[in-house]
Amino acid sequence: MPPRGHRVRQTIEQLRARILGGEWPVGGRIPTEPQLVAALGVGRNTVREAVRALVHAGVLECRQGSGTYVVSTDELAPVVARRLGDDRMTEVIEVRRAFEVEAARLAALRRTPEDLAALDGALAEREAAWHDGRVDAFVEADATLHTVVVAAAHNAMLAELYASVGSALRSTVAQAMGDALTPERYVDHSRLVEAIRAGDPGRAALEAGAFLEPAERA
Repeated sequence: MPPRGHRVRQTIEQLRARILGGEWPVGGRIPTEPQLVAALGVGRNTVREAVRALVHAGVLECRQGSGTYVVSTDELAPVVARRLGDDRMTEVIEVRRAFEVEAARLAALRRTPEDLAALDGALAEREAAWHDGRVDAFVEADATLHTVVVAAAHNAMLAELYASVGSALRSTVAQAMGDALTPERYVDHSRLVEAIRAGDPGRAALEAGAFLEPAERA
């Protein structure tokens, strides 16, 4: 029989795989402890330790008298959320900038015709939301465009890490926009898309970095 620590790690991975696979969606309740014991073929203490580890990581949440619920599929997302709660928005912006500059550089080198079509669509949605004056829609469209740029980099690890700052990304944009979309806050992203289309990594990185310097810009 494998050592106890190994069994716990295996159980954590099994639980995580079911969460990531959508079997237990965010907001949903996972099976009870006896049900998990039967489904995973491990002891009650092993299940308890594995669940406790995922609670500590911010993936699960135990609710007294109700059960254990999935609150995130991403162990980094709660960490970023805590950073925001600690008024460390500047740090989040710096991390976001680091991700987006490299993503833009790689996207210019690796973009496919499908990526370019997705970029054009995301840019059009962003422009439409701006012209309609819809703050919430603009924040979402802006975040989508940046996410599409990251996807065009074709680096799975970078995409996963960037996804962990998704809520923080939206928060920085929403903070920059305030309650209304005013002309002085507009930042043109078409040059970024064109640099990626042109396959110019240096210009794409420069354009991506300019959006977050100074930090108040989206």
